[in-house]
Amino acid sequence: MAVGLANGRHAADEEARAEVDVLNSRLEKTTQLTKKIQACLGRLEATGKSVRDVSGPLTGETKKLQILGNNIDAVISAIERLRQPADSKNDEEAIIRQGPEKAGLSNYLNSIKRLNKALADMKTSNLRANQQTMADLQRLIKSGNTQLENSFDKMLRAETPRAIEPLQYTIKNTPFPLLTQDKISRLSLMNSYVSDNSLSDNPLIKMYADVRGQYLSQTLVNLAYASVNTAKKKSPDAIYRAGTNGIGMYAQAMEGLFVAEYDNICNIFMRQDWGPAFQMTCQAPLAELARTIRELNNHIKVHLSTDCYLAYEVTEIMSNLSNNLEERTGELKATLAAALKPVRETGKSSLAELLEDTKRRVGAVQALPSDGSPVPIVSETMQRLQTMVDFLRPISSIMISLGDGGWRSGAAANASMDGIPSLASFDIGADGKEIFAHYCTDMIDALMSALEQKARILLKGKSLWGVFLANSVTIVERMIRDSDLGPLLEGRLSSLDGWRKKAKSFYAEACKDVSMHLFDVIHTSRSQRPPSGSNESASILKGLSSKDKDAIKAKFQQFNASFDELVARHKTYSMEREVRQMFAKDMQQILEPLYNRFWDRYHEIDKGKGKYVKYDKSSIAAVFMSLF
Repeated sequence: MAVGLANGRHAADEEARAEVDVLNSRLEKTTQLTKKIQACLGRLEATGKSVRDVSGPLTGETKKLQILGNNIDAVISAIERLRQPADSKNDEEAIIRQGPEKAGLSNYLNSIKRLNKALADMKTSNLRANQQTMADLQRLIKSGNTQLENSFDKMLRAETPRAIEPLQYTIKNTPFPLLTQDKISRLSLMNSYVSDNSLSDNPLIKMYADVRGQYLSQTLVNLAYASVNTAKKKSPDAIYRAGTNGIGMYAQAMEGLFVAEYDNICNIFMRQDWGPAFQMTCQAPLAELARTIRELNNHIKVHLSTDCYLAYEVTEIMSNLSNNLEERTGELKATLAAALKPVRETGKSSLAELLEDTKRRVGAVQALPSDGSPVPIVSETMQRLQTMVDFLRPISSIMISLGDGGWRSGAAANASMDGIPSLASFDIGADGKEIFAHYCTDMIDALMSALEQKARILLKGKSLWGVFLANSVTIVERMIRDSDLGPLLEGRLSSLDGWRKKAKSFYAEACKDVSMHLFDVIHTSRSQRPPSGSNESASILKGLSSKDKDAIKAKFQQFNASFDELVARHKTYSMEREVRQMFAKDMQQILEPLYNRFWDRYHEIDKGKGKYVKYDKSSIAAVFMSLF
């Protein structure tokens, strides 16, 4: 059994050794294979390096050749494209030679556009071979542009009349004519091309302004002349009346024409060109307007006292024109402000000048009526104020800018009104009316003060002063009440009441002198004084001495003489009806009660013979009534 086991282990060992021999044999083969692979890799790496060293430059050259080939293809393609306009130059030249009218505007513009594109492409290529062709294209394009501009000018002139009659449109209040839609479309198409291709300012704008500006000027020129001519008057002293000058129609026509022209411009030119084109087109007619306003201003300054109202009217009319055009176009406000400035400044200074002129005119009076009649300057001054009401809107605007009282002491000369008044500044609300009312009262006070000073110098006697001043106050008050000044000055005429009281005090001086004869200084004892009644006079006289009675007789005689003189003088004065009644009433209120008292006490002095007592109570009452 042991022998069997030993044989078994020996067989197992032999088998293991056999497997190890096999493994060793395979490992040796693997090692040999690895060496072979390594040798191959070494040879391959050496070969790859040699290939890279050789193939690298070849690849770079290949890429350069590819780029060169592409460039050559592009150049050949560009040359092919550049040959096309050169080849078709004759065709485009034929179109350009025909001009826009014969070739058709759209076809003509397309031809110029193609020429411009071809020229741009050639400039990009910068090939010397194309220099002659480029010169030809430039010549054709220049010729095409020139013909296009000439065509624009020709078409515009054919469509524009030399002038039209503006009154046909202003009187009927119809819009002024526009360019026809067909012409506008063609002109707009031309401008669109020129505007896109102009390197500087659009030349068509100036062409348009020259043609249409002349049309506007010629259309308005007669109205400009009429505005100056209608300022001339047959009577130098006539006060200007609202609406009698042609400036209103002139401005109305200008507004209608300008608005229509702005519509034309907006339909032809690009948005950014509207303002410059409109300004340039209106330049000539606006220069004529400025000249017209300067001539009117010169006339107004020479006749300021009568024609200052024209300055107010021009200010309002031109301001309205400016505001309306500003609203419709957004243009011309500064230009119109500059044109209006001379007249506006004259209107501003006229307020103070009218006050000073009133004082000067009164001061120049060499004689006053000896009967107390009013002088013409009173009604003339009030006519000035009445006329001002017709121009209250612009005057109010001027006064608001001056400020209340700004017309006094040269303040008007320092006020600034450089800009055109806005629509809001013509609001004659409470402030404007209040300031105008103050101006009127200043004017009236200046007039009355000057009249009083002149009366004190030229008239003798306070009674005559009173009559003269009272007549003047009455005329002033009447002309206020009977005109549009009434509502404006209602409740603001306290100064007139002061002048009336002064006139009454002057006139009452003579009555006081007469009344002095009716004051007795005779004293009787209380026991001697009888009660009042029918026998009062006789009873009083019984208690008087002869000397006292003689004094009473003298008083009656003195009263009679002075009263008769007062009545006679009263009747010789020239008085307005209201003044005569006012003074007659004052005389009666002052003298009649005193005389009746005196008569009651002393009328028996001459026993009814009338030697001393000329008037009884009824007869003197009749005298007073005759004075009304």
